[in-house]
Amino acid sequence: MTTLTALRVPAEAAEAADGQVTDAHAVPVKSPFAKKAGKPARTSCPETEIAHGGVPRARQYLGVVIKCLDKSWGAYFARAGWTFRKPVVRYYDEPAGTVCGGPWPGEAAVFYCPGHSTIVFPLTGRWIENRTDLYPFKVAAHEYAHHLQKLRGLRPGAERSGEPKRRYELQADCLAGVFLGSVWHSLDRGDQDWEALLDATRASGDEEDGRHSHGAPASRASWLKRGYLAVSPSACDTWSAPAAAVD
Repeated sequence: MTTLTALRVPAEAAEAADGQVTDAHAVPVKSPFAKKAGKPARTSCPETEIAHGGVPRARQYLGVVIKCLDKSWGAYFARAGWTFRKPVVRYYDEPAGTVCGGPWPGEAAVFYCPGHSTIVFPLTGRWIENRTDLYPFKVAAHEYAHHLQKLRGLRPGAERSGEPKRRYELQADCLAGVFLGSVWHSLDRGDQDWEALLDATRASGDEEDGRHSHGAPASRASWLKRGYLAVSPSACDTWSAPAAAVD
């Protein structure tokens, strides 16, 4: 499969209004993903066609990825002895006025509503339309990671910015990398595709003059790669990482 040059897109992750209730501002003593659970099992998750297919293809593509995420993380949580529940997934042809009990967060391409355990996917926009790279796959895995964080007792604080928020978001990047590493063998992708994904991830990093909430371009790519290489959630301890690693 071919790749596209990485596009500059809005930060893909946000939390709708219902998520402004808990405790990422109180940095946990340790990551909620313990070493005892080991690594997710290698599973297969072949991609479906997405480019030039419009909304129907986009929905089909994301649906397949979500099923893979359900299977992989469900088995991992079961092995760890942790409670697992699948997230609710909502698809919209275009942004709506309200979602999850609040206004649509206009700055985000895709987002997770912690209070409703819901991942929201708009099926249009630069993040997914006419793309042949792995960016939509990674975005789905990142938002799913926010659901995993919630299941382990971690949700974003009301401030939505600052170092604790970046640690929260960068952990989701790392967990997305873990999933990618566990299914990479089943993807019809090569080294160029991986490098293109790193470029796209850097392009979605915080801008110098913008809100510093998701991590600098280099930090986002670094944590994604860390999870991908380790294929273990225990490698995603952004909470004890030095400040320079989560800038």
